[in-house]
Amino acid sequence: MLDKRYNLVADIGGTNARFALVGDADRNLNEIRQLACADYPTLIDAIRQYLSQLGEIRLHRAAISVASPVSGDRLAMTNHSWRFSVQETREALGLGYLKVLNDYTALALALPGLGEDRCIKTGGGESLPAYPKAVLGPGTGLGVSGLMPVNGGWLPLQSEGGHVSYGALNEREFDVIQVIRKKLDHVSAESLVSGPGLALLYEAITALDLGEARSLKPAEVSDLAIKGQCKQASEAMALFCGILGSVAGNLALTLGARGGVYIGGGIVRRIMDFFIASSFRERFEQHGRFTGYLREIPTYVIDTDYAALEGAALSLADDYPGPGVTSRKPD
Repeated sequence: MLDKRYNLVADIGGTNARFALVGDADRNLNEIRQLACADYPTLIDAIRQYLSQLGEIRLHRAAISVASPVSGDRLAMTNHSWRFSVQETREALGLGYLKVLNDYTALALALPGLGEDRCIKTGGGESLPAYPKAVLGPGTGLGVSGLMPVNGGWLPLQSEGGHVSYGALNEREFDVIQVIRKKLDHVSAESLVSGPGLALLYEAITALDLGEARSLKPAEVSDLAIKGQCKQASEAMALFCGILGSVAGNLALTLGARGGVYIGGGIVRRIMDFFIASSFRERFEQHGRFTGYLREIPTYVIDTDYAALEGAALSLADDYPGPGVTSRKPD
């Protein structure tokens, strides 16, 4: 048995589930593991598999961040089949306390602790310390949140901003989105800026250019684009980066995020050179009379795998002020 009492933290996305242990007295991540969500029928099964790899341990509390709206005891993930009760999960794991929060709420909590060694700056001026920060990131979906300065501390937001409507900024985008509208009732930012969104952009571009829609997995599209082996794949990824820039600029204006805008998720880090050379930053700033305002706001790519786990650990603090659902063992 490990010789001290631990708390479980988890970051559950649409594709992968990451787990770690943190001690009662610190927030250092221990025993980090990643499991594929598709390999387990339920969240509880995935957690039990993780714990089985560690031997006998004494778990006290847990904080789980999930890629879904978090409101009420029964939760359903947006881009995965898992559904669960917060209370039943706590009871099944024998925990005294369980906190569940949105994954980008957890990521927002971690932002103040991300130094320059764990972020890549992609443009703009300097971050202003007393102003809101924004975070968004494409993965299986498009996560969005923010962090607001309140009474000398920080208040994270729970947001479903990835599902805002998106409107084309030029004629080519309009033509591509019109093709996508034939498949989707609502073309949201997430419809275009996510792994599935990249595949949809490629499909629509091939339909326009070649007269037939061709389907590839998102990783295949990005691989062809990075290698310069397919004109349509390159355009799809260029549109992806440009649209992400526009959405990020909108979020910065909405939150007044002069503390910086952070890009999370795994996709952008995998296409970093392409992303830096793309129109992302130009489109971020391209907002008419507020172009100058946005020009001063720095943008960063989060260059670490486990920031959301760190945020989940911070949510275990007794004075955590942010959103989420909590279940406690009755006295």
